Amino acid sequence: MEKSFNTEKSGSFPRFERRWSKLETSSFKLEHVKPKEPDDKQITGSGLERGLKRDHMLDQVDEFIENLASAQDKSISPEIPDFVEPFLKMVDSRILTYEMREASAMFGQNQEEDSLFFEAVTRLSKVVDSLDEFTHDSETTGCFNRAGSILHHAMSLLENEFLALLDIWKRSCNMNILDSKTPKTPMESVFDSNQPETEIEFPYFPPESISVMNRVATAMIFAGYEAECCVAYTSLRLKALDAEFCNQGYENIIMEDFQRMEWAPQEREIENWIHIVTYCTVNLFPVERNLCNSIFEHDSTARRLFGDLATSLTVKLLNFPNALLLIKQYSTEKLFKFLDIHETLSDLISGIGNDLSTKDLISETSLTQHRIGEAAVSIFCELEDSIKSDNGRIPVANGAVHPLTRYTMNYLKYACEYKDTLEQVFQEHNEMEGSTEQEPRNATEDDGESTSTSHFATQLRLVMDLLDANIDMKSKLYKDPSLSYIFLMNNGRYMLQKVKSSTDIHEVTGDDWLRKRSSDLRQYHKNYQIETWSKVLQCMSHEGLQVHGRVSKSILKERFKSFNAMFEEIHKTQCSWMVSDEQLKSELKISISAVVIPAYRSFLGRFSSHLDTGKQQQKYIKYQPEEIEGLIDELFEGTVTSLGRRRHIHLSHGR
Repeated sequence: MEKSFNTEKSGSFPRFERRWSKLETSSFKLEHVKPKEPDDKQITGSGLERGLKRDHMLDQVDEFIENLASAQDKSISPEIPDFVEPFLKMVDSRILTYEMREASAMFGQNQEEDSLFFEAVTRLSKVVDSLDEFTHDSETTGCFNRAGSILHHAMSLLENEFLALLDIWKRSCNMNILDSKTPKTPMESVFDSNQPETEIEFPYFPPESISVMNRVATAMIFAGYEAECCVAYTSLRLKALDAEFCNQGYENIIMEDFQRMEWAPQEREIENWIHIVTYCTVNLFPVERNLCNSIFEHDSTARRLFGDLATSLTVKLLNFPNALLLIKQYSTEKLFKFLDIHETLSDLISGIGNDLSTKDLISETSLTQHRIGEAAVSIFCELEDSIKSDNGRIPVANGAVHPLTRYTMNYLKYACEYKDTLEQVFQEHNEMEGSTEQEPRNATEDDGESTSTSHFATQLRLVMDLLDANIDMKSKLYKDPSLSYIFLMNNGRYMLQKVKSSTDIHEVTGDDWLRKRSSDLRQYHKNYQIETWSKVLQCMSHEGLQVHGRVSKSILKERFKSFNAMFEEIHKTQCSWMVSDEQLKSELKISISAVVIPAYRSFLGRFSSHLDTGKQQQKYIKYQPEEIEGLIDELFEGTVTSLGRRRHIHLSHGR
């Protein structure tokens, strides 16, 4: 800090500006001060006597300041008392004493001595301020210039010590990260979060250093050197924060390199970026705000300085999501990382705080967050487009759950874990679009209760409706209507179980959707039984068996042959069909057995005696009720079973 009281002043001392043009010849120049040994003998006598005289002199200075402040006519030059010169010499002597000490250790050796010095500097500043208000004669001018020069000398001392104390972090942490940056391989993250932790917690300042910096900053700001103090603080704290960023593995992103990456390395970079931002939000910003508040007593100054520092760091952090947004093609699997970024930016905004000093920063961060939200909406809508465009004409083998159903439902289940964030981004999107079609509406459930449907719930139900329509379309690809119903049951059951198993997605879909889905499944089940087993049951009908009041053996034989053929064909076909949900599979088998076994047992018991015993019965009555039940239990396992081979094995062991 180089200031001269006989040259044009900087903005730190605007109150001197009007005097220097006419006082150049008589002004005291700081450059002419020659180093000399401190001279405390100016106040003679023993230590106690010197202390008493010094206190008396300070009281006189206070009285002089009060007299200057209370003077009515500032056009009359004030008389300079004799005690002013010894006071100025004492302050100058103390400055020289402190200058002889090691930087960052000037204060703290003697608390009483330090307090006296800071109080004296405060008085000196008041003297300069008060004299500046008067018209000067030669005596006043000399005193004013000398006091101003000594004050400037004191401020130079304090600024140097302030810088030295702020620089303590260099000696307190491992600074190899500043000087030896090992180039990273392409596979390494530029946000490497696995850096070794330092033993000393950031920001590395001992309490006594913070206390001294507080006194220094208070004195400089009171003397009109706020700009110099703040510039010194900001410049060194930015270096410290940049070093801490490096310590956490942060490096600036080269956008072109990032955009050329595949999704897997991009995903790792996103995870590490989230780590860095979370570290800032949870650790860096709170401690930096506390440091500002501890050093600077004025809230406005502390808030402004913290805002400047936070802005510098946050602008660097925002480069990453802004680079990500330049990639215009977003596949559906990227949604969740975008939502992670959106939530991380929300935390960052909270960590920055909301006051005038950070208003522009909050606005810029919110804009980036909004753009990330719009990208998330676009990605989610890609899911809708992918369902609409899935027009494959080849049905899934064996009526199993379609891959589209699995993907969509797992996607929605995971998305519902972000339901609050998705609600926010869809609400903002709809507000920006000014859309009335997507506005939440009141949905009336079956019990007549009206429930509010959120923006995201509306979007989710749209996706599920599209999936329903797509699955219904694919069910028509099966030539066998029974397999079509198995396909509908498989997919419907899968969707139902996904909703039931997730509290998040259940909350979004609501109970009315569950009731409707369950009703649909029951109808599919009923349709399957009618389509598959109604003709089998007709074979065991008593009607039409009697001719002229007697059971017709030929008709009876034909009935048994038809039953055997139909059942064997159903068994052969439907053993290969797949029902993956164990509960659904069990329900199907139980319901089939419940209608087939009693009817078959009754038919067999009543009419088997009409067939000749021996080979004739074995030819037409192939299965006992217990065998039928066992064969039904083999259905829907996705395996091919040969009834002929089973029959051969059974007969070889005896019946």
